Formats: sequence, structure tokens, C-alpha cells
Amino acid sequence: MGESDEELLSQVARGDAAAARALVGRKLPRLLSLARRMLGDAAEAEDVAQEAFVRVWRQAPRWRPGAARFDTWLHRVALNLCYDRLRRRRELAVAEPPERVDEGPGPGRGLEAQDVGRRVDAALQALPDRQREALVLCHYQELGNLEAAAVMGVSVEALESLLSRGRRALRAVLADLREG
Repeated sequence: MGESDEELLSQVARGDAAAARALVGRKLPRLLSLARRMLGDAAEAEDVAQEAFVRVWRQAPRWRPGAARFDTWLHRVALNLCYDRLRRRRELAVAEPPERVDEGPGPGRGLEAQDVGRRVDAALQALPDRQREALVLCHYQELGNLEAAAVMGVSVEALESLLSRGRRALRAVLADLREG
């Protein structure tokens, strides 16, 4: 379908199932990627994406074209849902960490690549939330600085400061990888 996001959203508001499938097909991969990077958990990322699309369906009849870019709004919804989950995690005291399935790259990439990927993911998860959000939006979601700043509700200068601090922290934690 060649329709814009806003056209699809208008069709979704009228109950068009094909438009809903097209919108999900267009936006789901990026939402999953964003949520997985923010949460570090694929199952939770799927839950966030599902809840974000539920909000799209609810909002569709009230959507006003031109008020905001749909993509920016959708990213903000997904980020808010991620932050809700991160807050709940901090509130729950767990005796033992839950067992997790290794979601790293497959065996074809080699043990070293798996180790590097895990270390980068762990370093990203260790960053303060706002720095991680800025890095994920700009580097993994490939948003420009203007759009990422709009999603985060900060100035471009504040975004660039968050990016700079986040990159500096990642470089410090992963310095031994650069030497090798």
C-alpha cells in the first residue's frame, strides 16, 4: 500500500482491517526493535508493541492530521510503555534473577561476536534511561536528531548532550574491545 501513515490511520478509524494490517506491518518491526533495546527482553517488547497498537486503534477516530507526526507519537507511546515497565521492575524485589533464554546472535556468528553483542547490550542497559533512550532512537531506530528530540520532548541541544554522555560511557565500559 502506498498510503501515508495518516491515510492508513484514517482508514483504521473507519474499521478497515486491511489498513490495520498494513499499519502493523509497516510499524511493528521498528517498535519491537525499540522496545527490545529499551527493555532487553523480547517478550516484554512484544507486549509493549501490542499495547502501543491497542492505543493506536483507540486513538484513530480522534487523530487530527497535522497536530503531530504519527511516527513521532507512536514512538513516544512505545517509550512511555517501556518506562512504565522499567519502573515496575525497580519496584519488584526479586530473590533470584529470572532465567532467560539466550537471545544473542546464532552460532554462525561465532563466540566472540556473541560475547561482544552481549557486552554491548549489557552496557546499553546499564546507561541512565534518558541516555539509553537517546542512543536507541538515534542509532538503532535511525531517527534524526530533530525527530528524536521531539519524541523525547527535549531540545536538540539536550539530545546531543545525552548522546555525547551515553557514547562516552559506552566507550569507557567497552574500551577493551577497541584495543582488540
